[in-house]
Amino acid sequence: MLTSLHIKNYALIERLEVDFTSGFSVITGETGTGKSVLLGAISMLMGERSDAKLVREGADKCIIEGCFDISSLSLEGFFEENELEYDPQECILRRELSATGRGRFFVNDSPVSAALLKELGNRLIDIHSQHKNLLLGNKNYQLNVLDVLADDQARLDSYRTLYRSYEATRKELAAIKEQLQSMRDDEEWLRFQLDEIDGAAFHDDEQEQLEQESQQLAHAEEIESALYNAAMLIDNDNKSMLQSLREAAASLARISQHFPPAEQLAERLESNYIELKDCCNELRRRQESNTFSPGRLEQVDARLALMYDLFKKHRVSNISELLATADEYRSKLENITGGDDRITEMEKQLERNRKELAELSATLTEGRKKAALMLQEKITAILVTLGMPMIRFEASIEATADFTPTGCDVVTFLFSANSISPMQPLADVASGGEMARVMLALKSIIAGFTDMPTLIFDEIDTGISGVLAERMGRLMQQMGRFERQVISITHLPQVAALGNRHYKVYKEEGAAGTRTDILQLDAEERIREIAQMMSGEQLTDAALDTARNLISQQ
Repeated sequence: MLTSLHIKNYALIERLEVDFTSGFSVITGETGTGKSVLLGAISMLMGERSDAKLVREGADKCIIEGCFDISSLSLEGFFEENELEYDPQECILRRELSATGRGRFFVNDSPVSAALLKELGNRLIDIHSQHKNLLLGNKNYQLNVLDVLADDQARLDSYRTLYRSYEATRKELAAIKEQLQSMRDDEEWLRFQLDEIDGAAFHDDEQEQLEQESQQLAHAEEIESALYNAAMLIDNDNKSMLQSLREAAASLARISQHFPPAEQLAERLESNYIELKDCCNELRRRQESNTFSPGRLEQVDARLALMYDLFKKHRVSNISELLATADEYRSKLENITGGDDRITEMEKQLERNRKELAELSATLTEGRKKAALMLQEKITAILVTLGMPMIRFEASIEATADFTPTGCDVVTFLFSANSISPMQPLADVASGGEMARVMLALKSIIAGFTDMPTLIFDEIDTGISGVLAERMGRLMQQMGRFERQVISITHLPQVAALGNRHYKVYKEEGAAGTRTDILQLDAEERIREIAQMMSGEQLTDAALDTARNLISQQ
């Protein structure tokens, strides 16, 4: 329930503060005083779109703040989920809009997103303006009315959850089928590529080994010649380095008794002799083993050519990457092989979901049909009292061709204002006044099935007068019972007289320009306001007496 409203620098409002209570309240004021501005500010507080032009001229920003009593709404979970401070007696929503168009949103002084403010606002206030009558032609709104009356939200939530899963599986299945078909088109090509790589049977370090062997075979004669020459330079019949080292070591050994350093030098020469002799033997062994084979060179070069061709073909640079590519081809072929099993399993899952959806949607349809009969009975009774004695109303339910996010039903409100004309879709045949009365009747019925604490009607009584106006007022008055808050912006004295509280929006000129404000009227002020609504500026005793009489009958 909205307990107070504070507005600063919004359009014609310089500063406005007003308190509200439960029950039925009315707001009146002459045309152009700013009643629509006040409603616009409340709508903005509830998260509706805003425009920087709404900031009062000369101000840096506008601020709209509403205080709510939410103790009857069980919103603890919502506040906990969104990490907001929870105070059931004083929940404060605030919206700021700068002259540059930048907006800020707060719940209990904590910054929030525009979406979260709107989500919470939709749980606190239902604002009905004249353009909302267009909802009566909206199929989704009509279906939602029946769902509210059917009071089966848990089953509807279960259906929606299952429907989302069903749709996700169906889309995934279609994608898998498309992918599998594309892969099947490439299956022969994939298998050929894999067989080509597998047939080559490369191993990880083969590239380095083959490249090294190719180099050796290609330069075999050069290598053999170098090995031979190196060995001959170390040891040959004409001049042997080995023999010279041996003789030098022996010469030094002979003088070691007379010249001690010669012993160490002799040992070093002997060590070099042994190392050099081993090196010479190794050179000869390698020379003997380095046999040139033209056939082997052709084999090595052919395998390297195959390797390089596969590298280029598959856009890789080494054997590891080539083998990884082969694994990718192998995985795709395995997916093709196992794809049918995956499709079969998903089709079974879809069929299970389809059966569950059919059962849930059938239950939803049954509940909606019962709600439709109840709605037809209740709304007909209300509309008869609102001056439509021959009214005929029906909530027609037709089956859809397939599942939808809300079930398998399309709802159409059919209407006829007399007993002669055939019933047709409400939005096609009802006049503006008839649409307003139907919407008010719907709101009064729905109010008993929801916990919406605050309902605001913006001139829903347009086009109505006399006894019908009083009846519409009494209907709104009745809706304001049981701690519900109903606020009606009205231009009819019959409605205004029925309010438990009466507020007047007025406009005045000052040094700072035109400004709009609101005042809660006391008993005498209320009598004068209602009298003026009937007679204009020139108050008469008759108008004042009539006003007193209207108020006394509430």
